[in-house]
Amino acid sequence: MRSDLGGMQIGSIQIFCKAAELGSFTSAAEVLGVTPAAVSRSVARLEERLRVQLFARSTRQVKLTDDGRMYFEQCREAIQQIEEVELALSGGRSTPSGTLKISLPTTYWHFRLLPLLPGFRRQYPGVNLEINISNQNIDFVDQGYDLAIRLGTPQDSRLVARKLEDAELGVYASSAYLARRGEPARLEDLAQHDCIQFILPSTGRPMSWLFRKEGVDVSLPLESAVRFTGDVLGCVGFAQQGGGLFQIYDFIATSPIYQPDLVEVLSAYRGRSRPFCVLYPHNRHLSAKVRAFVDYMVTSINALSAQARQSRGGAVMSSPAAGAGH
Repeated sequence: MRSDLGGMQIGSIQIFCKAAELGSFTSAAEVLGVTPAAVSRSVARLEERLRVQLFARSTRQVKLTDDGRMYFEQCREAIQQIEEVELALSGGRSTPSGTLKISLPTTYWHFRLLPLLPGFRRQYPGVNLEINISNQNIDFVDQGYDLAIRLGTPQDSRLVARKLEDAELGVYASSAYLARRGEPARLEDLAQHDCIQFILPSTGRPMSWLFRKEGVDVSLPLESAVRFTGDVLGCVGFAQQGGGLFQIYDFIATSPIYQPDLVEVLSAYRGRSRPFCVLYPHNRHLSAKVRAFVDYMVTSINALSAQARQSRGGAVMSSPAAGAGH
């Protein structure tokens, strides 16, 4: 059934949204089971009615204009709200389904989500997953993502950021490196060691090392002869091979991949962390599949973090040197 909404047919809006999502009239036509000409005519009528150009057209592709992007964001939200109401009325809210498109950073994928996703699939077999492993920023509108997990809390008001965890940090090195160079006892000793540097892709600047010294937060921008960009796991692997010291998340350094090769140093100065958040567009009604994924991951990662703290707490209690720093 096709209805009028303020003089505009919902069917035309759906066609426009599919063309905007796929970036192609032809692809939208294939998905919707109509001809490319029908898609083009529908969009043209919509543009004429709105008196704006929604797409910039070329021989190879179509791309949203600024007006088109704004219209797409609002239309997609409205369609999602309608789908949510239909799901609620039909009792479908309890059984999430459909394809969930997610963007994940390499570290969080390998060491957090990879062990958890099979459990999510077992619990929600109706949800198909399309996963992109990338450390680059994404555009939810142009690329059609439902969710992304990223380090830090973005300031973009169009996104909801729900914290998954504050990932605790530690400084680690290989046993071979420590046997060769000795173990630093104070923060000042780092100047005499090989400290591996990671360059943040978002800023192009080195990531500072974070410590807590006598209850005061300290941030150290360390110099290094070896710098890594793109993927922080390059730093961890280099440290594992005896390349130097590196500050990394405990959930990575304590994983079976890097144990027992990596040894923590400067534990008296630990206590800092960095947040990881799951991001999704700011919609009034969250779809059932997105809600299911977010709730599942928050619960599962909170449980993992609690287990790690409990395990580390026992180790700290048995170490006088470490206990002196808390």
